[in-house]
Amino acid sequence: MSWKRKVYYALSPRMRRLARRVYYYPLDLLEGLTGKRDTMIPPRGKIFIGPGDFKQLGEKLVSDCIQYGGLQPSHHVLDIGCGIGRIAVPLTGYLDAHGTYDGFDIVKEGIDWCRKKIGTRFPNFRFRHIDLKNDLYNLQTEHQASDFTFPYPDNSFDFIILTSVFTHMQPAGVNRYLHEISRVMKPSATCFATFFIIDEESAAFIKNSKDPFFKHEYAEYYLHDDKVKDANIAFKMTFINQMLSGAGLSIRNFHPGWWAGRNKQTQVDFQDVLILKKN
Repeated sequence: MSWKRKVYYALSPRMRRLARRVYYYPLDLLEGLTGKRDTMIPPRGKIFIGPGDFKQLGEKLVSDCIQYGGLQPSHHVLDIGCGIGRIAVPLTGYLDAHGTYDGFDIVKEGIDWCRKKIGTRFPNFRFRHIDLKNDLYNLQTEHQASDFTFPYPDNSFDFIILTSVFTHMQPAGVNRYLHEISRVMKPSATCFATFFIIDEESAAFIKNSKDPFFKHEYAEYYLHDDKVKDANIAFKMTFINQMLSGAGLSIRNFHPGWWAGRNKQTQVDFQDVLILKKN
């Protein structure tokens, strides 16, 4: 593990976000004063959802949902772990008057920004803050993902998106979310979800790596850091299939990611992508 990552994990979730705001403050101030930043793009210091270009990554994820998941402009979309609007922003230009967007996240600052910058301009885009505990993002509550019921009726959505959500959740929480996803999906709906998946190929990659990203093996999953258990988690494919079956879901397509040594040019994403349907 790099020293930067060690320092990052040693901080509390609030301190991590504060450190980022301080680090990017000069650039954010300059871009704000000169008008160089699009009003639909959050300041760099407020982004907490991973590296890379915010706009380009959001546009690519929406493109992948269209190409591999069949996302349509008229769909009712649920974005689980919507962060600070990386997918919501490009969807404002894709969903039509019949389409709707609902997103929820456990980081209140991200939801506040989305409501102010997106929700006020697009009334068919709605955002909720859900106060759940997570080692990486929120330690200010004892509410657990494993007990959470999505605040939406049965059979509400045509398309559900989770990008880099199940990679930061413990098994009980993932299992609960899969059951809730199945409940709120329409019979013909699709779920586009990313994981770190351990199959024979990725297990061999980890075994043969001099410094594997996932060092700590448990019965059903691997962890990157056994002290910050929600930091990065990889599930064994047999366990994923078991959870999906119990939730009434099945894999329509599996697109392995390039995290496990595969060719970046031929894979859909860094993480593994599962396209899920109701049984």
